[in-house]
Amino acid sequence: MFIVGIMAQVDLTPQTRTPQPGQLLARGVCRHLASHGFVCVEELVPTRGLRVDVMALGPKGEVWIVECKSSRADFTSDAKWDGYLEWADRFFWAVDADFPVEMLPDDTGLIIADAYAGEIIRMGPETRLAPARRKVMVQKFAFHAARRLHQLRDPDMQMPLD
Repeated sequence: MFIVGIMAQVDLTPQTRTPQPGQLLARGVCRHLASHGFVCVEELVPTRGLRVDVMALGPKGEVWIVECKSSRADFTSDAKWDGYLEWADRFFWAVDADFPVEMLPDDTGLIIADAYAGEIIRMGPETRLAPARRKVMVQKFAFHAARRLHQLRDPDMQMPLD
């Protein structure tokens, strides 16, 4: 009830800037994962030097990371993706239908998406997080989501950087 009251007061008018291709992929991924009971946040920092495109928290507490790649150049320039593996139970790439998927490592998950939807083509292997790491990630997820909501509610408030 309280959240509904807050959300009724939040200005959700669309942003005026045009979303980038990777952001459109992330939107489609988040929509698809929501249909499976996941909640998602975009551009979350699991640790210094890393920023994941999408982090998803599942109905049973599972933590997934999805990296969105809009082109061959976007993929080949990403030298940090393997550092994401230790921060999630499963790792996925999200690409559009025209992406050369043979470039992607076979031992990772694959989601084909566009701005409106997605589909899991290959499930990423499960590597369960240690309980202490899971607690840290769920707390980061909650903090990030709450901060985003607060920024919607009060866009003029100066927030400290992470």
